[in-house]
Amino acid sequence: MFSLPAEWEKQSGVLITWPHNHSDWADNLSEIEATYIQLSAAISKFQKLLVIVYDLTLQTHIKSILSNHPINMGNIVFHIFKTDDTWTRDYGPIYLTDNQQGKTITRLLDFTFNGWGNKFSAILDNQLNVNLLDNKVINADESATFDFILEGGSIESDGNETVLTTSSCLLSNERNISYNQDYITLFLQRTLSVKQVLWLDEGYLAGDDTDSHIDVLARFIDSNTIVYVKCEDEADEHYASSLAMEAQLKTFKNISGQPYNLVSLPFPNPKYNANKRRLPASYTNFLMINGAVLVPTYDDPNDELALKILKNCIKDREIIGIPFSSAIQENGSLHCLTMQLPFGVLADSKFPCTDSNQNKPRLT
Repeated sequence: MFSLPAEWEKQSGVLITWPHNHSDWADNLSEIEATYIQLSAAISKFQKLLVIVYDLTLQTHIKSILSNHPINMGNIVFHIFKTDDTWTRDYGPIYLTDNQQGKTITRLLDFTFNGWGNKFSAILDNQLNVNLLDNKVINADESATFDFILEGGSIESDGNETVLTTSSCLLSNERNISYNQDYITLFLQRTLSVKQVLWLDEGYLAGDDTDSHIDVLARFIDSNTIVYVKCEDEADEHYASSLAMEAQLKTFKNISGQPYNLVSLPFPNPKYNANKRRLPASYTNFLMINGAVLVPTYDDPNDELALKILKNCIKDREIIGIPFSSAIQENGSLHCLTMQLPFGVLADSKFPCTDSNQNKPRLT
């Protein structure tokens, strides 16, 4: 029976798209590349890293700069494909897995990505999953494509047949306007092979373009525990919604009818860009990989507290803070820029790197 794996389950690798001068990073490439170098070093220490590069010139550049750092280059796999941007969490493949007689069977789900409700161009991004599969960069025993709009950052699995999401995202007018909440609930249950969908109606993050993705608000760290951001400053615009979100989280129960353990993470102090726009810094935007949890930090007094809380909660993994102040300039963070690939998806050997941007038919 297929299931939507939790992020802490065994992975074959992580997918990222390297920033390029055809994206919104064009004016900030040196700063964001420094972040990507640290991110690449951390991931490749534990598992494979599949890097999508815009062209051969960029690939040559990346190999050069990575080779000058203590990075396990044997764990780096490159694939050339032109993308609009780098937020692979939201246009990368979503997988279901099934264990049959000791073998992992995988099903790739390719949903439609429309740039977070037609806010940004996504034509190229939306073709990546088909290209990766057609070029045998990733594996899938089964695959299916859906016209339904669903971003990876908008859903969170507890690994036990429950998905957590937000009503402000999945019910937004620019995504799946033809479908009501009941229909979407049933669709997610059937498509993601889960028994229940928990809808979070409260909470938001200023500066977030995604209409409140769940991964900036609340995350599962095991099948029984949710960590969430909590604003303690009564003068902050998030204070009231944060309390309301906490109250709603307390009502959520797993499929056995048991309430989840709740652990709060602090809000970073307010961060702003040059235009005085508040930026969406959140400690729940971490990535769980084999043996480690990569946590974004923001040169903030609360960085150490957030890391300490996660260390106390997650005993079986190394907790690694990675400076991410550069990424939030484009309104996202660590989890948003990455997509984990379950065990059995990414082969152990390197793949030939070819320029493969072609308008190929979508999966059927």
